Amino acid sequence: MRTVGRWVLAAFLAVAGVGHFVAQDTFRAQVPTWMPEPELVIAVSGVIELGFAAALILLPRWREQVGWALAAFFVVIFPGNISQFLTQTDAFGLDTDAARAVRLLFQPVLVVWALWCTGAWRAWRASKREQ
Repeated sequence: MRTVGRWVLAAFLAVAGVGHFVAQDTFRAQVPTWMPEPELVIAVSGVIELGFAAALILLPRWREQVGWALAAFFVVIFPGNISQFLTQTDAFGLDTDAARAVRLLFQPVLVVWALWCTGAWRAWRASKREQ
């Protein structure tokens, strides 16, 4: 199940990463107004997502570290989702406050998913038991 979860997450990240370049205007909805250079933020985050997609598949020896880094990335980009909610900006089919609120609830799921499918959470728990 973890392997399937990791491949699905990698596919999700690859599609999102490409989307940063194909539909840059749509991704602008998530860039808070206080962020400088929104086009650069969108491009860099797209490259990062593509890198994570590749790392989830191609770096099995680094899988746990990739999981922690990806979880941290999902936390770092969360302010963009909050900004989209607060500014009531429509994008990604999120055209109601309720839809944008549900999206906020999904972000912790991504964090847990990254930690679970890479075994990072399991390894951390095992290390705690050994102490």
